[in-house]
Amino acid sequence: MPDLLTKDEITIRFQYHAPKTGQPEKYLVIRAAAKDLAGIIAAACPDSREKALAVTCLEESVMWANAAIARRE
Repeated sequence: MPDLLTKDEITIRFQYHAPKTGQPEKYLVIRAAAKDLAGIIAAACPDSREKALAVTCLEESVMWANAAIARRE
């Protein structure tokens, strides 16, 4: 199996990525959609561990989506 954690990949993952033109707008769209879904989850689901996990996973999704934009564009 090839080593997927090359020096270049480590650099990409751990360096600062200044926003490029158009990226902040993408971040806002993703965050707005996640906020809408979080509101739906908050209203529709009973307070529970599962509800908390759903919101945590949504936060993780936003983070990873933003990382994809920052790291790979």
